[in-house]
Amino acid sequence: MNEEQNKILGTITKMGQAYNAGDIDAVMKAYEASAVVMFEPGKPVTGPAAVKATFQASLAVNPQFIFGKHEVIIAGDLALHLTPWTMTGNTPDGQKITQSGLSVAVLRRQANGGWLMVIDNPHGQSLLSLQDGAK
Repeated sequence: MNEEQNKILGTITKMGQAYNAGDIDAVMKAYEASAVVMFEPGKPVTGPAAVKATFQASLAVNPQFIFGKHEVIIAGDLALHLTPWTMTGNTPDGQKITQSGLSVAVLRRQANGGWLMVIDNPHGQSLLSLQDGAK
């Protein structure tokens, strides 16, 4: 990866580490104020307060994310980041849960040269299941 791709990967990595640590304030530093996050397929969440509250609520299962390989594509001041992920956690009643998916994120270069997410869809794979039924 080149220097800009590594900056983008740094944004993603810091966000993931902050989330695994339960530090939602640090998670929010990876997003522009107008970011859209898809916590569930087809259900976008917008606005900093709503995004933060949804992230906070998701900590109820004590999630731990592991990312797979990363692909970063840059076009000017926009970038596309793709990575498979696996999450493990525990429901409030103690049952172990495991989920996985394909994260698709769009980032924008900031005036300071850093990169922040503007669209974050950790459920990019969900369209594959819809494809089977759409004939």
